[in-house]
Amino acid sequence: MMDAAERQGGSEEYFGYLDRAMKMILDAGLAVELDMHPDSDLKARLANDNEFVERFADFWRMVAQHYSSSSWDSERMFFEILNEPEMRDPYRWYGVETKLAAAIRQGASANTILAPGAKWDDDDDMIFLEPLRDPNVIYVFHFYEPHIFTHQGATWGANYWHWLKGLHYPSSPENAAQVATLLPDEVHRLDVIRYGQDHWDAARIEAEINQAAEWGKRNGVPLVCNEFGVFLNADPQDRTAWIKDTRSALERHNIGWAMWDYSGSFGVVTKKNGKNTLDDETVKALGLRAP
Repeated sequence: MMDAAERQGGSEEYFGYLDRAMKMILDAGLAVELDMHPDSDLKARLANDNEFVERFADFWRMVAQHYSSSSWDSERMFFEILNEPEMRDPYRWYGVETKLAAAIRQGASANTILAPGAKWDDDDDMIFLEPLRDPNVIYVFHFYEPHIFTHQGATWGANYWHWLKGLHYPSSPENAAQVATLLPDEVHRLDVIRYGQDHWDAARIEAEINQAAEWGKRNGVPLVCNEFGVFLNADPQDRTAWIKDTRSALERHNIGWAMWDYSGSFGVVTKKNGKNTLDDETVKALGLRAP
């Protein structure tokens, strides 16, 4: 859309598409989280190019202003600054995020801003942040720990994940040692063995979530985990056990949550005979009831 905004009439054309999507969601009685969801190249420019940060801030200001008019419900429209930043320098990210949040607020005085940490929205990156000087901010994080379990079989991210199969949750040394034999190199075999020795279970997930909750309490700010989930390649029982343990830990700390995703490779529904079909065990793990 940034490119479209620089063309004659480009903004109007793009907002036409986006407005229709927004209206459809709001008319269904849902809230909208509008985030910037760029590729890694754009994120890299934010890390290195101050002039581009200024351009991106101008763009956010324009988008926020468009959706701050009285025709849109500010109570149900949230602006997330950036999906999964990829900035290794957390100090740099804090400066960039502060500038982008200020631009959003200049465009929209009433909407809630969602603010992530520096690198991939991880919970440990979020707790490095100093809260923004804005009282209407919710701090967001994603939770997929440990990735070696939640992303086993995935063909993106760490290359060795695609070798992993049958890695159980809760973790055990015996199972991990067996799965480690599937990997061709010693370094990643050791990663798998460590997963088994680390005893990942409900208590370990609780300890991870607790650090985020304590940060929120210390700073007096609300949190939401707006992504968590397990790739469908995992054993179904292990997958739903992890989902239940994570969801339960979030709820114990009054942290809002959203599972990733609906009908994709982490989905709560699967395709059967060309139709989306709810997975009853996943629904149960989320503490919900199928209609």
